[in-house]
Amino acid sequence: MAFLRGFGAFVPERIVTNDEIALRIGKTSEWIQEVSGIEERRWASADVTVADLAFRAAEDCLMRSGVPSSGIGMIIVGSGTSERRFPGPACVVAQRLGLNGVPAIDLPMASAGSLYGLALASRLVDGFGHILVIGAEKMSTVVDREPADPNTAILFGDGAGACVISATEGPLKILDSVLHSDGAFAEDLQLGFDGILQMNGMAVILQASRKIPGAINELLSKHLIGANNVERFVMHQANQNLIVRVAKSIGVPSERFYSNIAKYGNTSSASMLIAASECWMDAKSICFAGFGAGFHWGALLAVDSQALTS
Repeated sequence: MAFLRGFGAFVPERIVTNDEIALRIGKTSEWIQEVSGIEERRWASADVTVADLAFRAAEDCLMRSGVPSSGIGMIIVGSGTSERRFPGPACVVAQRLGLNGVPAIDLPMASAGSLYGLALASRLVDGFGHILVIGAEKMSTVVDREPADPNTAILFGDGAGACVISATEGPLKILDSVLHSDGAFAEDLQLGFDGILQMNGMAVILQASRKIPGAINELLSKHLIGANNVERFVMHQANQNLIVRVAKSIGVPSERFYSNIAKYGNTSSASMLIAASECWMDAKSICFAGFGAGFHWGALLAVDSQALTS
């Protein structure tokens, strides 16, 4: 068995408003909010690394979970913005937590990294006790450049979220997950070694609006659970309009999809865990869902053992 033991998060102090971005791209702050649902985002200073963000989220998560760092048997870090090809941030976070000899795995994935991390951890936890899953991104290094791209500069923020997966106890049990990938769309969302983000926005939105509901329905149907029986949905915070579209597609009120994109923007693989850290404690059932470059997508369901019936 695998349980969600607790969540944590960290976001930088600097707030970058729509007004600041609008001046650089020749748009209005109202236009940015209309097309994305974002009002502001957080950007880290130049000397802050992805590992720094991940470590701060890990500290918060361990404190809130009541799990000492010495109890962690594995670390998984999802990030698409690591500063170097190798090693990734996972080993650095493990070292800073004092976990010498503990396996540390990097998932170099944008947006879907934390979902994949949770799903993998749920299958590995029996052999490792507590697994710490982190999503950490410094997207400002990608979009804070001149000339600013109006299609991407408005979207992204920095931050990190974390979760402890336990083999023994936790408020919610991970019931199941589904994961998918399709490399046919690899060119539509990519970040090359030159650091320039290339995004076919229409293709990304079209595929995400189909594949996320498909994964949610696949997972719930597998267990004979209706979408209306799920108390809360926590999705990768890509775009508020996409969140609303997914909710409509599966037939539930959009209010059931937790959203904090207005405050933090799209923090890629960090976003789902940051959102979960704010909303998970009082929920009896949560369906997580994500979609990202690759394309990679999927869903994961966690429930109180008495909360759902078919």
